[in-house]
Amino acid sequence: MRELLSELRAWDDAGTPFALATVVSVRGSAPRAPGAAMAVTADGAVAGSVSGGCVEGAVYEVAGEVLATGSPQLQSYGISDDEAFGVGLTCGGTIEVLVAPFAAEADRAWLRGVTDSIVRGEPVAVATVLPGAAAAGARLVVRAGSARGSLGNEGLDAAVTDDARGLLAQGATGRQWYGVRGERRMQDVPVFVQTYAPPPRMLVFGAIDHAAATARIGSFLGYRVTVCDARPAFATRERFPTADEVVCAWPHTYLSDTDIDGRTVVCVLTHDPKFDVPLLVSALRTPAAYIGVMGSRRTHRDRLARLREEGVDEADLARLASPVGLDLGARTPEETAVSIAAEIIQHRWGGTGRPLGELRGAIHHEHP
Repeated sequence: MRELLSELRAWDDAGTPFALATVVSVRGSAPRAPGAAMAVTADGAVAGSVSGGCVEGAVYEVAGEVLATGSPQLQSYGISDDEAFGVGLTCGGTIEVLVAPFAAEADRAWLRGVTDSIVRGEPVAVATVLPGAAAAGARLVVRAGSARGSLGNEGLDAAVTDDARGLLAQGATGRQWYGVRGERRMQDVPVFVQTYAPPPRMLVFGAIDHAAATARIGSFLGYRVTVCDARPAFATRERFPTADEVVCAWPHTYLSDTDIDGRTVVCVLTHDPKFDVPLLVSALRTPAAYIGVMGSRRTHRDRLARLREEGVDEADLARLASPVGLDLGARTPEETAVSIAAEIIQHRWGGTGRPLGELRGAIHHEHP
């Protein structure tokens, strides 16, 4: 839903009724993950998508029904029947889509509070009872210190609140199952928990042309990008207009004072020992998801020797992606940035980095 914020807020301001379709589960290969959303207004305007175009037409029709009846629907779309021109996913997977109405002021007020939190960068999770249970459509909005709404009873609310906060900490979204009073390991009440954590961070060190291109592609991928360099003449807003932050500081000092979590990616593009050795010693003490380092193979061998002298062990050294990026034959800063981004995506999803045409099996990977 994050990518639909401007449209949803505009429709809400205008009092326009709409239906929101959200992918709640995926089995097998599918083009969009749980949480992907598409919205349809009462007068037929559309924003977003729930697949690669395979089922949007069918979801559009369901959205019209939902707006007419005021009742949510849960629809499943599987492998298409090519001969019958059936609706389905040509990639061979199955998705379930929840389509819910937002026509009443109470519904739009609830959504308004959630979108306000997302815009402010406040972590928030939304739990919705799926059709098939007695309290279908009931919602619970969970934040770090509060929970508003109810899914039917205190036991269920308490269990879902705990789980939603855990999913929020992981940046994970998905369907959960409970007993009617919140009992775990039971399958009576399906609940979809969608989390909206602040965007993950990309820290780019070294204010060079490659950093400008990497910052641009990082923003495109949804990261909150910081560019850091110790040289005032290079670390300027004018040189990095797409970055969320441009910091003039010694890289290792800045990193030591910055919160790093398991979604953060670190790109070290300085290839200067006086900057990158102390920076990497600090970075390898964090849980960062990815630490990529620019430089030739000879530079990397020298860097490893210096890091060993600083007491870095082999397990930590193995975390370094260096020379940075996948082998795409990149030459320009922009091509190099694509190579770096490709490696970050590979690390995130556990891909092979090989051409898909050489492989067999599912195209889309589950999270490692």
